[in-house]
Amino acid sequence: MAFRWISIALASMLIGVQSLAGIARAAEPQVPVLWDAKERLPKPDLSALPRLRFLTTTDFPPFNFLDSAGRLSGFHIDLARAICAELDVADKCQIQALPWAELEGALQKGEGEAIIAGIAATPESRSKYAFSRSYLQFPARFIMPKTKAFAEPIFDRLRSKRVGVIAGSAHERMLRDYFGTVQVVPFDRPEALYGDLKAGKIDAAFGDGMRFAFWLGGSDAAGCCRFAGGPYLAPEYLGSGMAIATRAGDPALAAALDYALQEISIKGTFAEFYLRYFPVSFF
Repeated sequence: MAFRWISIALASMLIGVQSLAGIARAAEPQVPVLWDAKERLPKPDLSALPRLRFLTTTDFPPFNFLDSAGRLSGFHIDLARAICAELDVADKCQIQALPWAELEGALQKGEGEAIIAGIAATPESRSKYAFSRSYLQFPARFIMPKTKAFAEPIFDRLRSKRVGVIAGSAHERMLRDYFGTVQVVPFDRPEALYGDLKAGKIDAAFGDGMRFAFWLGGSDAAGCCRFAGGPYLAPEYLGSGMAIATRAGDPALAAALDYALQEISIKGTFAEFYLRYFPVSFF
């Protein structure tokens, strides 16, 4: 993901970035906004592009999956089509699903122009790909029983509370480093963590906001719990989120994707997709 990061030890973000100890934030989670509307990216001319084929997979719901009719569907599919529309290449737009292990080879052989499947932008992967900027990030969140959930600022309110987290995870390291006043309770399995939270054996859980959102919206949670406090973004622990990969020698296409992604965000199309596939927002 070729985009700019201001590295902050730990940031809580809604529309903007809040400090760890926290300025009070809006009570309800919102759609993430990762683009500066004041930054106007130049619209590329792709009229000479013969094709824009996105490569993806079928086994990463809700991002890409086969629906009940066997059609390729998901957040990434809708996003790819919207990108083509913004770039005025809808008639040249294609989406092909392949096994994960075949994506890199297919791109390098010219069987596609971009991969939209969640390839992480790391120092190693940047040697193979040019990346768009990040279009979706995965914050860490706290969840608590509804009757006890805190709003920001929560740092002092969590003092001495028993907080569950998956053992050995980046979230455990993050919790220990930045919330040193809590009692960290490690769990080997998410199911055990959720069970103890519902049973009141721990005061809160800390972990991946997206996974928590799916649990909160599911039948197992039975409406017991909700997000507490704000979303925390920490690239040094959690990575820099999702981006679209193109061949390393094609930064111009990556820049064109940036233009389209920004327009999709500004026009509200991204928010529509986000709420469609993530009805329990993890921001």
